[in-house]
Amino acid sequence: MRLAIDHTTHYVFSGPVAAGLQRLRLKPKSSSGQRILDWQMHFEGARLQVEYDDPNCNHVSLISFEPGVSEVTIRCEGVVDTNDQSGIIGKHAGFLPMWQFVEQTDLTKAGQRMRSLLSGLAQGGDTLPMLHALSALIRERVEYSTGHTDAATTAEGVLAAGRGVCQDHAHVFIGAARSLGIPARYVSGYLMMNDRVEQDAGHAWAEAFVEGLGWVGFDISNGISPDARYVRVATGRDYRDAAPITGIRFGARGESLHVTLAVEQQRVEQ
Repeated sequence: MRLAIDHTTHYVFSGPVAAGLQRLRLKPKSSSGQRILDWQMHFEGARLQVEYDDPNCNHVSLISFEPGVSEVTIRCEGVVDTNDQSGIIGKHAGFLPMWQFVEQTDLTKAGQRMRSLLSGLAQGGDTLPMLHALSALIRERVEYSTGHTDAATTAEGVLAAGRGVCQDHAHVFIGAARSLGIPARYVSGYLMMNDRVEQDAGHAWAEAFVEGLGWVGFDISNGISPDARYVRVATGRDYRDAAPITGIRFGARGESLHVTLAVEQQRVEQ
């Protein structure tokens, strides 16, 4: 499947910004199941300083704000070819050892609610069916609903609220898998919707390492393993490692943010 992506992030600050730096993880990975045909990034009110790959093999672009700017626009556009591999990514890549993906983080660590969740999971037997059952259990316990959580909400907080979005489903799955001794990681990326082109934000899901298969994806929010409609952009131990944009600024206290995203299939000429 050939997917065209157009993603714009527009900031308006409450006053002039004296200085600002942002770390962008917006360029998709060239990995199993996807091939980047074209990817362009355009900046207004900022300039590119350096590009590098981080320990998770995510492509990172570091940009700085123009002094005194009051608006910044980041636009990404590109074309990616994808294949349906039933969510199987395969062998481990990157510089982080596997044990890093068994260790809990502040966003994924298990508590009483996580232990209660796992008490309802039939454990033992083959790992892959158990992980699919875990995904279904989380989807049952945590209703998909916006406006109840944010980027700092922990997996325990999500379970307490009983509501959340794709990021929250991923953190609960990762925390639960790690509690079972299974390496798991967070994935940020794009999903082509079947019913619309325009979207409000990117997507997130999880991957777990299964012996004999390698990394396997689980989109808990949609109850499936990622297929050809998905584009992987960044991975990490949790959202903080794979966040599309992080940064700091000095000079303006407030900001407003507007995101536009379009993901659609392109016709491939035979």
